[in-house]
Amino acid sequence: MKKYIFLPVLFITLLILAACAGDPEPAEEGDTEDETGSAEDRLVVDIASDPVSLDPHAANDGNSLYVMNAMYDTLVSLDTNLELQPALAESFEQIEDTVWEAKIREGVKFHDGSELNAEVVKANLDRVLDPDIGSPLAFLFDMIESVEVTGEYTVEITTAFPFSALPLHLAHPGGHIISLESIEADYEAIENGEDPFASVNENPVGTGYFKYEDRTHGENITLVKNEDYWGEEAQVDSVTFKVVPEDLTRIAELETGEANIIYPVNANDIEQIDNTEGTHVKQSDSSNLTYIGMNTEREPFDDARVRRAIAMAIDNEQIIEGVTDGVALPAKGPLAPTVIGYSEALTPIENNLEEAEQLLAEAGYEDGFTATIAANDRTTSDIAEIAQAQLSEIGIELEIEMMETGAYLEVTANGETDMHVGSWGTVTLDADYGLYPMFHSENAGAPGNRSFFSNEEVDNLLEQARQTTEEEERLELYAQAQQIIIDEAPIVPVYHSVLLAGLRDEVDGFYQYPSSFPFLRDVTLEEN
Repeated sequence: MKKYIFLPVLFITLLILAACAGDPEPAEEGDTEDETGSAEDRLVVDIASDPVSLDPHAANDGNSLYVMNAMYDTLVSLDTNLELQPALAESFEQIEDTVWEAKIREGVKFHDGSELNAEVVKANLDRVLDPDIGSPLAFLFDMIESVEVTGEYTVEITTAFPFSALPLHLAHPGGHIISLESIEADYEAIENGEDPFASVNENPVGTGYFKYEDRTHGENITLVKNEDYWGEEAQVDSVTFKVVPEDLTRIAELETGEANIIYPVNANDIEQIDNTEGTHVKQSDSSNLTYIGMNTEREPFDDARVRRAIAMAIDNEQIIEGVTDGVALPAKGPLAPTVIGYSEALTPIENNLEEAEQLLAEAGYEDGFTATIAANDRTTSDIAEIAQAQLSEIGIELEIEMMETGAYLEVTANGETDMHVGSWGTVTLDADYGLYPMFHSENAGAPGNRSFFSNEEVDNLLEQARQTTEEEERLELYAQAQQIIIDEAPIVPVYHSVLLAGLRDEVDGFYQYPSSFPFLRDVTLEEN
């Protein structure tokens, strides 16, 4: 029996707050029209750090995905109602239990003028799965056994087992399609001794509503409107993503009009932005988890009793109040309520200092120990400081290692720190993505499992859940896996964030997905 995927995504209830709009501030003196459009047509978005890469098969960090989302398209996509819709594939149909057929949209051109067809789609999926390339996004598609071109605009994707979440995985930015010429150029560069992904990173070519214009590493990336876009065109002429690591500097640029949108906003700064004429904070529910991770391959974190003691000593309510000013949802487990597979029946580890001390003593650490914890921005640093104070009560002395985001990602991927404050967004809004990358032993390191957690029972449960076609059974398997993860405590789930973006009042049409990705196609800058 045929199954069609362009149906509403079930089990998701989200509160999406509409962006406000008002009269714009007058243009700053000296604003003139240039090749990217008039001042009113240029969108400036301040982000916290430089993207790791502009190659969609190379990076899975938020700042990279924020930029790439505007440059590339996927075969299918989630709309602003969180319903799956056709994108580069006009249809995506399950024709057998393990076979899906995609009919590729005709007449779509890449930014370099080359055409989209079935061969290009196959080349993209083959590339992300190529072990010689080593894509950190390969886990998204590792259930795919083959991609076969069956017509100029038709491909068949065969999976090793029935996998109902495949359409949601293809809607992930890891499923962004780049031009065949880009892929060929990258392989040629690798043969000449260059690193994988470097070629595409320097010259990204997609089919998106914006196209790459230029970049100054560490400072900004400018995209311009794709006038030949196959779908609804962008409403502004260009968007510049500025790298502004300091929260207060981003706020200052928003207040002066130098930036139209800033992300993220620290919860403690909401009042200042909302009380400043011409600016406001847009709040949206997320699918994100903020957590404290422990390297389970290092002593003493290889002992579950130590990890549980740390979980018992962490008071997430205190962290939420101190770091987010109460604007967050306490986390019971690894999945947010917005994610398919979230369970109300889980039993969390409760705050209990006396029992924590007993567990440490049983593990041979009655006098405590010292450890390091990595942080990479104001929020993670604040969390680390509160955790430092809380853990000192049971004799654990933490040294906070503050580093820039690129170094943080490398250090935590390589397991070179004891603990870290991290976050994970379940981009697909499905439990497979929320659990498999973070907790399956195959994904240790950069793919997501930065706690290097390895548990055979969890691995088996996550693999079974991937393969079952019965939704109730699938959800039960995920619930079992989550309870084991909670009990084994490779991470301490702290909170599910509320997404906070700062906007000028003249910005209209801005939407932010629960994964935190901004959707900029419909953004306009209202005139007087």
